[in-house]
Formats: sequence, C-alpha cells, structure tokens
Amino acid sequence: MIRVPPPHRDSLLGGLRSPVYLRWQGGVQVFWLVALIQAPLAVKGFDWDWMAPTLISIPVYLVCYVSVYVAPLSRLPFNAAMITLLGFTLWPVNPVSVGYVVIGVTLLAYARRARVWLLGTLVATVVTQVWVMLFHVPQVHVLVVFGVSLAAGFSNFLYVRGARRDAELRLSQAEVRRLATLAERERIGRDLHDLLGHTLSLITLKSELARRLALADPARAQQEMEEVERVARHTLAEVRSAVTGLRAGDLASELVSARLMLEASGIALHTELPDGFDLPQATEATLSLVLREAVTNIHRHSRATEAHVVISRKGQDFAMRITDNGCGGLAAHGNGVSGMRERMRQIGGRLAIDSPPKQGTVLSIDVPGHAGRMERIA
Repeated sequence: MIRVPPPHRDSLLGGLRSPVYLRWQGGVQVFWLVALIQAPLAVKGFDWDWMAPTLISIPVYLVCYVSVYVAPLSRLPFNAAMITLLGFTLWPVNPVSVGYVVIGVTLLAYARRARVWLLGTLVATVVTQVWVMLFHVPQVHVLVVFGVSLAAGFSNFLYVRGARRDAELRLSQAEVRRLATLAERERIGRDLHDLLGHTLSLITLKSELARRLALADPARAQQEMEEVERVARHTLAEVRSAVTGLRAGDLASELVSARLMLEASGIALHTELPDGFDLPQATEATLSLVLREAVTNIHRHSRATEAHVVISRKGQDFAMRITDNGCGGLAAHGNGVSGMRERMRQIGGRLAIDSPPKQGTVLSIDVPGHAGRMERIA
C-alpha cells in the first residue's frame, strides 16, 4: 500500500483544485497501468523476463507521479525525470514503457518555466534515437515521443498556467476584500468617534446643568432636558446612518474588487450608484455574490474593453444593471448563470439576460420592495 503524503504548501496540487481534472488524471493512470501489462502479455505471453521488471516499476512510478503533485514544485523536475528514466530503463524488455517516457516529459510542462519542458522533450527525443540504434526500437517511436510530448505537454502547460492565474486572482480578490473591509471598519470607527465623542459630552454637560437647575429654576431645567432629548434624537439618526453605511459595505467592497480585477485585464469599469441604499443583509450579500460572478464572466469570457455597473432605486424597488461591450453569446444557463438565477429566486428577485453574439451582454437584476420586507419579517 502506497502512503500518499499531505500536499506541500508550495505543491502543484495547490493550483490544480478541480476535482474533475484530478479524477480524470486518476482514471488515465489506471488505464495506462493496465495497458502496460496487458499489451505485452497479449503479444509476448507471460514471461518473468519482462513481467518482473514491469511489476517492480509500477510502485516506483506511482511514488514519483504522486510526488509531482504533492511535493514542492522545486522537486517536480526531479520526479518527472525519474519517471522518464524509468521508461528508458524498462523499454528494452517492455516497449510499452515508452508511455513512461512520454508521461515524464509532459509532466515537466507543469514546471514554472516552459523551457524545462521543451529541453526535456529534446533530450528524450535524442535518447529515443539512441535506443533505436542500440535496441532496434522502431524508428516511429522517435516521432511518437517528440510529437506526443509536445502536444500533451502544451495542453498541460496551458491548463496549469490558467489554474495558477485563477489561484492568484482568488488570492488578490481575497486581499482586496480584506483591505476594503478593514478600511470600512476604520471609517465607521472614525465616524462613531467623531459623532459620539462630541454629542455624548454635550448630553452629559446639559444633563448636569438640568440637575442643578431642577430646584432653582425648573423652567430652565425643563428647557435643558428638551435640548438633551433633541440632541439624543439627532445622534440616534446619525448612528443609524453610520450603521446603514456598514451594511452597504459588502456591495461597495465588491465593486472595489471588481474594478481592480477588470482594470488588471484592460477592461475599464464605470459605476453609477444612488446616494444611499438600505438593503437587508442577506439581500445585499446575495447581490454581492451575483455581481462577483458576473464580473468574473466578463473577465474570463467577454473579451470586452469596458463594462458598466448601474445600481438604482425607485421607491422600494432595487435594480442592478451590468453591461459590457464584449463578444456576447452568454448562454442562458451557462458560465454560472444558473447559479445567479437560483440566488435571485431565493431572495424573490429576478435576473434577465440579453447577450446577442458580438453585441455585448446585459444582465438586468431586479429586487422588488416586497422581497426586502418579507426578508425583514422572516
């Protein structure tokens, strides 16, 4: 039984988080190892001359293959080279082990620099030519090693580059949201300090004055207490305004994150916001997630040069309109759209899509006023 070590924090697995991709890789390895034994068994029949080294090679291969994903990235070239060397060593007795060579070279495409993979392809091709002369390997195997290593390696290279870019984007978005939240907390702290520090001192002074005047001048004391009540009501209104700003922070932070993401991709983002809006917390959290998914689609698929986010309010109805001037063609149930529709249904809202090919995309999001009231009642 082979013990799989936990992934290193600097491992390849940190960027390849797709369960579908990892399951597909596991299925390919099972198919390959069956073929490694079954193919020569069908051609040569059972013979320990090739079967024994083949069986010994399998645990060595599995250890190196798993290490490619869970060990530090700096060890990846070594593990891939060991798999390639294993293939060349086994090749004279089991020609199917050319698969080890190809797998080892294509794994080099996961390295941080493409030249590692290209150099590995060149070296493997030259060694294969030597094996052709030494062990009478068919000449076509040189083309197989060279062609498959380039094609499969290029596919791996593109995949891991996209996976790393997405991982970096997730980290940058998380950092932007953290900084935006911290800045909002500091703003609320300053506002409350400036607001309450003065007004509470004023209330204290007037209360003390009213207490001293209560017997000597009751009319003046009553006037002072009325002033205390007026100041307290005014302060309460300002505190509510500050709390409203805190509630709106999630959507505002998401807009900051969206601007940074799109501008990093060369897409200009224009926003229009109302002077103030007070949404239930769950509604605002849902709208923030919908906005994030829409902006991610623009970043990944639209090929746009500019985008607009317009947030408006008419009475108790709230609306958000997200547009871009990209390639359009967004499927009504693809690229996360189904998830956005489901989120809007959960809060009683609606989402409409207009995405004709080559004419950009428009997402119209409406939250009727009764949805917010129902949420508050719940």
